[in-house]
Amino acid sequence: MSQLAAYVATMVAVVGDRFTDRKDRGATAVEYGLLVGLIAVVIIAVVVTLGEQLAALFQGVSDELPGVGTGEGA
Repeated sequence: MSQLAAYVATMVAVVGDRFTDRKDRGATAVEYGLLVGLIAVVIIAVVVTLGEQLAALFQGVSDELPGVGTGEGA
């Protein structure tokens, strides 16, 4: 009978530990979600602010490369 009591006590402890650990997981997921949202807002702001300059830069690089976009080369 004492083996059964020890087994039940162990199972109660294991289940209790698993549920105790899950209380913090929701908060952590929310924090990560907020960070991802903030990073997305920063990326969008940078692209909107520097979009035309980046497009001009890439167009200049593309113009300098031989045979790009003309079907020549390769």
